[in-house]
Amino acid sequence: MAKRIEDLKVVGNKRLTNDFFVLELSGNDKIPDFKPGQFAQVRVDGSPETFLRRPISIHDVDYERNTFKLLIQIAGKGTGALSKLRNGDFLNLIYPLGNSFGLPVENERVLLVGGGCGVAPLLFLGKYLKSNGCIPDILLGFRNSERIIEFEEYLKIGNVFLTTEDGSKGENGYVTNHSILLTGRYNRIYCCGPDSMMKVIAGYCKKNNIACEVSLENLMACGIGACLCCIVDTIKGNLCTCIDGPVFNINELKW
Repeated sequence: MAKRIEDLKVVGNKRLTNDFFVLELSGNDKIPDFKPGQFAQVRVDGSPETFLRRPISIHDVDYERNTFKLLIQIAGKGTGALSKLRNGDFLNLIYPLGNSFGLPVENERVLLVGGGCGVAPLLFLGKYLKSNGCIPDILLGFRNSERIIEFEEYLKIGNVFLTTEDGSKGENGYVTNHSILLTGRYNRIYCCGPDSMMKVIAGYCKKNNIACEVSLENLMACGIGACLCCIVDTIKGNLCTCIDGPVFNINELKW
């Protein structure tokens, strides 16, 4: 898929919580045929201390409106500057980048697992799966009920299960300890979140012979394999997360 460098217009900036927001973007040209798991490298203007682009997952796509969304967590000055964009402002992106999640085979039982900001690529993935005849279960983990994001949107895709670390919503504890994982009813799991979480899910999948793909959240400066700052150790040697990922089969990773 050809990469683009474009100034896209901000047509929506929705604050979800104190530190999460969704940007909706539109361009003059028809948006590309995105694949779930791909991302964009976002240039941060108006923030003199932010020199590098930020990698942001494609969160949702609306082909009828010719728009797509980025779910962003405010983690520093760069993402803080992005949170202040208004309708009509422009944002420069390199996109679409990276590979994508694979489709399950017919009749496979699928679970999506996301933790915190790691839920970002799973909304588009869930919609993509549903459009291809697969209704997934969705397991989401957050620190507390005030940090739960996009719950209603995920309910439109499939059954949603929640954990919060303080027990304020859903089951109490980490997403990796949810009781649904004790059922053993899944054939395939897609996962995104902190490395520690994904490694536990990967171990669970290997132990139970479940196919699993994870989307890594490595830091990326260029997004095109030039800077080598997003290297990951795999059975094939060192690979760039930005061009060889961000989606990897867990059997490829030296975890």
